[in-house]
Amino acid sequence: MTRIAPHRLAQGGRLIDRAYPLPFRFDGRHLRGVAGDTLASALLANGQMLMGRSFKYHRPRGPVASGAEEPNALLGLGQGGRFEPNQRATTTPLVAGMIARSQNCWPSLDADIGAINNWLAPVLPAGFYYKTFIHPRPFWKHVFEPVIRRSAGLGRAPTDPDPDRYEQAYAFADLVVVGGGIAGLTAARDAAQDGRSVLVLEQSPHWGGRTPTDHADGQAAIDALLADLHGMAGVTLRRNTMATGLYDHGYLIAREALADHDPNQGIPRQRLWRIRAGHVITATGALERPLSFACNDVPGVMLSSAARDFIADYGVAPGGRILVVTNNDDAYRTALAARDAGLAVPAILDARSVADGALPQAARAAGIRVLTGTGIAKVKGAKHVEAALICDQGGEGRVIETIPCDVIAMSGGWSPVVHLWSHCGGKLIWDEGQALFRPDPDRPPLGADGQGNVTALGAASGDLACAGDLERPEGATLPVWVMPARAPYKLRAKAWLDFQNDVKLTDVELAAREGYASVEHAKRYTTLGMATDQGKLSNINGLATLSSALDQPIAATGTTTFRPPYTPLTLATIAAEAKGDAFQPLRKTPIHAWHEANGASWEPVGLWRRPYAYPRGAETREAAVAREIRAVRAGVGTLDASTLGKILVKGPDAGRLLDMVYTNMMSSLPVGKCRYGLMCNENGFLMDDGVVARLSDDSWLLHTTTGGADRIHAHLEDWLQCEWWDWQVHTVNLTEQFAQIAVAGPQARALLERLPGSIPLSAEALPFMTWAEGDLAGIPARIFRISFSGELSYEIAVPATRGLELWERLHDAGQDLGITPYGTEAMHVMRAEKGFIMIGDETDGTIIPQDLGLDWAISKKKADYIGKRAHARPHMTDGNRWKLVGIESLSGKVIPDGAHAVDEGTNPNGQRRVQGRITSSYHSPTLDRPIAMALVRHGPARMGQVLDFPMPSGEVLKGRITDPVFYDKEGARQNV
Repeated sequence: MTRIAPHRLAQGGRLIDRAYPLPFRFDGRHLRGVAGDTLASALLANGQMLMGRSFKYHRPRGPVASGAEEPNALLGLGQGGRFEPNQRATTTPLVAGMIARSQNCWPSLDADIGAINNWLAPVLPAGFYYKTFIHPRPFWKHVFEPVIRRSAGLGRAPTDPDPDRYEQAYAFADLVVVGGGIAGLTAARDAAQDGRSVLVLEQSPHWGGRTPTDHADGQAAIDALLADLHGMAGVTLRRNTMATGLYDHGYLIAREALADHDPNQGIPRQRLWRIRAGHVITATGALERPLSFACNDVPGVMLSSAARDFIADYGVAPGGRILVVTNNDDAYRTALAARDAGLAVPAILDARSVADGALPQAARAAGIRVLTGTGIAKVKGAKHVEAALICDQGGEGRVIETIPCDVIAMSGGWSPVVHLWSHCGGKLIWDEGQALFRPDPDRPPLGADGQGNVTALGAASGDLACAGDLERPEGATLPVWVMPARAPYKLRAKAWLDFQNDVKLTDVELAAREGYASVEHAKRYTTLGMATDQGKLSNINGLATLSSALDQPIAATGTTTFRPPYTPLTLATIAAEAKGDAFQPLRKTPIHAWHEANGASWEPVGLWRRPYAYPRGAETREAAVAREIRAVRAGVGTLDASTLGKILVKGPDAGRLLDMVYTNMMSSLPVGKCRYGLMCNENGFLMDDGVVARLSDDSWLLHTTTGGADRIHAHLEDWLQCEWWDWQVHTVNLTEQFAQIAVAGPQARALLERLPGSIPLSAEALPFMTWAEGDLAGIPARIFRISFSGELSYEIAVPATRGLELWERLHDAGQDLGITPYGTEAMHVMRAEKGFIMIGDETDGTIIPQDLGLDWAISKKKADYIGKRAHARPHMTDGNRWKLVGIESLSGKVIPDGAHAVDEGTNPNGQRRVQGRITSSYHSPTLDRPIAMALVRHGPARMGQVLDFPMPSGEVLKGRITDPVFYDKEGARQNV
C-alpha cells in the first residue's frame, strides 16, 4: 500500500479561511497554512505528521489529540526573548511569520541520536534511576548524574529577557461559568434571566465546544444562545481564556491570550484574571481516552475526536486510509466524517460484541465495514502507521487479519474534566455504568459559609450526552483498557499509557509488584501522568492497569490528586508587571519625601526603604551615625518608625490567641499598659519580638519588626484558619494606616510639651511601658512610652496622612534643642549598647529565647504556647547551647559580624573547632570603643575569659566575654 501523507482537503474546514494564507517556518522549512489554522493543523496540511520525540526513549511522536490534552506535539516557538518551549501545537493559533522548532532531539527530528534509548529500553524500566547508577558514588556523582541532568526535560528554557508585556486584572460575578459549550452557555442564559451577573470563560477562540463539529444543527443552536446572551445585561463572555485553577471561596485564576506569539499587535501578550465568584459552574466537558495496544504510539495513531476535528474544523486529512478502533458509538462519527470527506475507511473495529445503535447503523448504511468483538494486536510502522494487525478482543492476540492504513483513530470512551472541581476539594466517585470518575454531588467543594459554591454541569458531571434538543441516545461504553483483553507480556510491553513520559502497561504492573500500591506512589515511581499531561489522557487507563495488577476495583484504587494549574502558565504571566524595577512594590513611609530632601542615605529593609543615616555635606555615613547617636544621647532625636508592623487583634478570644502565640502572658495585660513579647514557631525557634499594647477589653495592638509585619499577620491567620477556626478573633494589618515617630533623648519630654495637646506626658501620668490617646498639635495621636534606644523615649502613632505634618512640627519646635533625625544604623548601635537583641542579628532560625537570656519573658504559668513542647526537647535543654554575652575587643578593632570564636582541637574536616560567633558588632560613639554581642558556649558562666577570633588575613583578634549590657544597665535613663 502506498502511504498517503497528511494533506489539505479540497473542501471543508469550518474554522479556516482559505483566502488568507499564512507563511511560517518549522525546523527551518518554509511552509504555508491559512487563517484559522492551529500550528498542528498547518503542519499536517503540509504533510508533517512527525512533530516530536518522547521524553525517555526518544520515540517518534505525532499529535494524538487536538486540544489542551495533547502530550506529543510540543514545540519551541519564537526567537530570542520571545522563545517559549513546550507549546502545544494543537492549541497554538497559526500566526504569519511564526517560527517553530522541534525539541528533545539531536541532530534533527527525523534522525535523533537519542533514539538509542529505545534499544536500551529493557535496561531502563520504571524506576531504574532509583536502583542504578548509585554505586560507586564518585562514579555516579561525576559521570552519570551530569548526563542525566543534561538529558532531563523536553524543551530548553529561554535565556534572553522577554520583551513582551503582560498584565493582571480582577473580575467579580454572581456566577462564573467555565466552559463555552452548549451546557455552559445554556446555564449562563438561565442565570442571566434571573438577574444575576454572569461571566463565561471559554478556553478556545470559538464557542460551542464539540457541538458544532459533531452535529449538523449544532452551530445554529450555539448562535441562538449567543444572540440571547449578547442581548442580556450583566453578561460578560471571554474567549481564549483558560481557567487554570479554582480555589476556596469561589476564587478563580484564568489566563486570557490576547496576542500570543504575535508581537505586532502592540497589546499585552497575555492577561491573568483573578476572579471572585458567588458561584462557579464547571461546564468543562470531557476528554476522549486512548486505547492501549502494542505500538499505539506510532505517529498516525490519534484520538478519534482529534481525527474528526482535523477533518471537519480545519479541512485537513490526517491520512488517506483511516482505521477506526473503539469501544463506544462516538467514534463512528469519525468514520462517517472521514467517508464524507472522501477518505477511505477500511474498517471500524468495535471491541463490543454488539453494535446496533443509530451511529453503527449509519456507518453500515454508508458501506463501512464494521468488525465487532475485535481489537488491534499491534501497529506496523516506525515513523508512521503502515498497517494494523487485527485480533479477537477477548483473546491473546492471535492475528486474524492485517489491514493496511496510515491513520488509526482510537476511542476508549470519554472522561469528564474534573480538574477544577477537584482543585478546591470536590470529591470524585467511580461511575461503573459509564466507566469514569465524575464529581460526587454529595461531596462538593465548600465555600466560606460551609455551603457548596461549585457545580459540575453536563459532561463534567458524567452526563456525556449532548444537552437540550441535540441529545442523541448512544450505546453503552465497554470498559476496555488493553487490546486484546488477555494480551501476553510481549504485547503489553509495547502498549503505552503515557505517550509523553514513555510509560507502558508493564511499567505500572512492575510498580504494583514492587509494592507501590498507592496510586500516588505508582505515579511517581513510573512518572505516569506527570509533566504536562497531569492525568488528562493517561489517568483512567493507568488506574485501571494498576487496579488489575492489584486485583481490586478501580474505585478502591482511587485517583491521583489534581492540582492547579490545569494547563501551564508562563512565569511572565504570573509576574505580569512585577519585573525589573517593579518586581516588588517599593514601600515608602509618609515621611519619605522629607528624608530624601534632607540627604538620607537609604537602606532596604524588606520592601521598605528606610534612612540608614543623614550625612551632611562631605560627612561619611560612619561619621553621620556617630553624630546622630551623640545627639540622641545628649539632647533629642527623631526616628521614622512607620515601617514597624502594627497588627490589631480583636474579639472575645483575642487574649486567648495572644497567650498562645507569645511566650509570656498577654491576656493579663491591663488596658493602657504595654508589654514586651516574644513569638516562637512550632519548633521553638524565636521568630519575632515586639511591644504589645492593650487598647480595650477585647483589643490588643501588636508591634512587630519591619520585615515581619506581613509574615506575622499570615502566621496568626494560619493558626486561626487551620487550627483554631472556631475562636472568635479578627486580625487586621494596620501597618500602613499609621505613621509612627520615635522621639528619644533626655529632651524628648520637653520637646513634646512644647506642642499643644491633651495627652499628659509627665513620668507620673505616662510612666514607662504605658500608652495614652488624645491629640498632639491638633492631630489625633496615640503615644507609647517605650524605648529601643535606652533613652527617655516616646513613640507617637498618628494617621498616615498626618505623619509628615507631625514630623515637621516636631522639628520646628525642637530647633533650639538640637533636634536631629537619626537612621536605622544609629538605632541599631544604641540598642546594642543597651544589650537589646535584634531579630535577624541575634537570631538565625535556630535560636530559642533561652539562648538570649530571655527566660524572664517565658511564662511559667501558661499551660501551653506555640513552641512550648519544642523547648522541652533534649537538644533545646542541652547545657552546651551557645548563650548571649557581650564581647569587649582587646585590640581596639571592631570584630566583624559573623566572626567565629575558635576552640582547641579540630573537627573531622581538619578545621578549628568553633565555640561561638559574633552576632552584632559596632564602634560605640557613646563609649568610644568597639562593642559586640555574641553567642558563646557556656557564655554567661565564663565572664572575663578571652576568645580568639581568626580573620581571613591571618590576624587573630581577641575579645573578652562581658555582660551584654554596655550602657545604663540599671535603666535609669529610659525610666526617668
